[in-house]
Amino acid sequence: MTDYNPRDLADLILKPIVTEKATLQMEENKYVFDVLPKATKPEIKAAIESLFDVKVTSVNTLKLPRKQRRVGRFVGYKAQYKRAIVTLQEGNSIELFPDV
Repeated sequence: MTDYNPRDLADLILKPIVTEKATLQMEENKYVFDVLPKATKPEIKAAIESLFDVKVTSVNTLKLPRKQRRVGRFVGYKAQYKRAIVTLQEGNSIELFPDV
């Protein structure tokens, strides 16, 4: 296994996703994050383990389709992004809402 620079790993994870579906998956110890499109599964696993001090069992990724946007008569696309669904080992959890 290769060693990753912790500073580079922190930049791979953009934000956690808090939707109704993602919240239901938290009960199954699965957490959803937006990541950079160039991030690989081993890099995502290393980033989550170093940032949150947990043990990751699997990482599933998906690239969502680009959404078309129109401004007047000009048509463009929103930026491409990638989602990662991270499954944690039993007993581990990520505290997304520390004050609640």
